[in-house]
Amino acid sequence: MIWRKSKHSATSNDCLEIAGSADDLIRIRDSKRAADPTLIITTRPAAWAAFLSSLRAWARD
Repeated sequence: MIWRKSKHSATSNDCLEIAGSADDLIRIRDSKRAADPTLIITTRPAAWAAFLSSLRAWARD
């Protein structure tokens, strides 16, 4: 599994990391507590992409 975090937090561990998988599960973890349990979201890829798009639009406002 490949964990990704925002390029804006490259020097910090105060962020969330996201990992997707072939079974449409999105995993979210706290980068400071990588060994702790993860939040798992079941979603369709298009719904996840729409969610991320809305977050980006909100961040620009």
